[in-house]
Amino acid sequence: MGPSLIALGISIGSGEWLLGPLSVGQYGFVGVGWVILVSAILQTFYNVECARYVMATGETPVVGWGRVPPGWRLWIPLSVLIVIFAFIAGGWAASAGQGVYALVHGTIPPAGAEEPRLWAIALLVLIFLITALARRISRALELANWLMVSAILLALLAIDLLVVPWELWWEGIRGFFTFVAPPAGITATQLGALAGFTALASGLNWYVLGHYRDKGYGMGHRAGYISGLRGTRSEILASGVTFPDNDLNRGLWRRWYRLLMVDMWGVFFVGAILGMLLPTLLMAQAVQLSGETPTRANVPTFVAAALGDEYGQTVFYVGLVLGVLILFSTQLGIFEAMVRVTTDAAHATSPRLRRLVEGDPRRFYYPFMITLLVVISIVIHLSLPVALVEWSANMSNLGALIYPFFLMYLNSKLPRPARPRPWHYVILGLNFLFFGFFFVNFIADFIGEPLITF
Repeated sequence: MGPSLIALGISIGSGEWLLGPLSVGQYGFVGVGWVILVSAILQTFYNVECARYVMATGETPVVGWGRVPPGWRLWIPLSVLIVIFAFIAGGWAASAGQGVYALVHGTIPPAGAEEPRLWAIALLVLIFLITALARRISRALELANWLMVSAILLALLAIDLLVVPWELWWEGIRGFFTFVAPPAGITATQLGALAGFTALASGLNWYVLGHYRDKGYGMGHRAGYISGLRGTRSEILASGVTFPDNDLNRGLWRRWYRLLMVDMWGVFFVGAILGMLLPTLLMAQAVQLSGETPTRANVPTFVAAALGDEYGQTVFYVGLVLGVLILFSTQLGIFEAMVRVTTDAAHATSPRLRRLVEGDPRRFYYPFMITLLVVISIVIHLSLPVALVEWSANMSNLGALIYPFFLMYLNSKLPRPARPRPWHYVILGLNFLFFGFFFVNFIADFIGEPLITF
């Protein structure tokens, strides 16, 4: 187990602590919950198909996209740009910075305060240090997320059991399975942000699933991994390798695939559903206690403030610590993944770069991480943290218009034991329809009128 924990650390973040609670706090569970459930199911199937390619070839998805006609010169640079454009906003660090400010000062930061942004930059520096001090970066992220995700889910469960009444638990669970129209007043753009960042990042989930290579799943064991500055140098193959179809390899593939299914459905899916249910229950209870509804400006600290007013300063600080952990784990995975995707893409497509770094991808990885840190530090000054996250979530849905079809093409060419069954292609098509609709609506809303209103 492990790669799904890195994905889950990202997953339990903006959708679960910001967008999901914001929607539930304003509109309730019914009509919103089923969007969460459908999104989580479709994304888990999609993740399995991405990981299938990585396991069978040892190539990360961004490198694999270069095998789709007309070739890497179009799809690899475009894919890197989409990932960076979607996630460079840094809304998670900015939101976590608000929580750190409240922890330090014991009060919610005033609107437009600069100090929360400085704390956000400090958290980005901490991410750099975590990767720099690692021997093997994927392993360091895995261990960090085992610690953070376990602490987050256990603490959320304990607080929910203590403060949330049973009728609200039932309302939240029932909302997942009540397939009715969304509540009046909510926009399809808000629902699209919720769908995009429930679980992971809808059509852009592939950007983090390259960790199956570094973990050594299947043919990833042959391809290498990115080591930290404390680790020994590890070269990465510029091109993947696959396996011949014989009895031995069929058996080995089935074992790896079973492990993948446990990792994705037993860890990622279950964790994603709990990660959305538990914070939204707290938000619903906070709304009832305070008599107010959250806004984009105060949602990062709304739950802590409401529970603190009712139960005392200790609960206020516990809520803040939880919020910071949730958002930091997300920013940790996203920040590192942007650097990782760019490094993999550059390493695979540029023989000149491979010669320049003498086969050591760290010589590109860390300078690019510092560059990205500086850019994000500027971007987080441009808008409210939650507005930045909503932008990123809807940009994630753009990936659903492109990458399901790439997976259909690539996975159909894998060795026969690794190829998907026909119904897997149907699920990829449903990803295109569900998340793609929300992105098209987002663009229509951005330039004029949304496709649908409730």
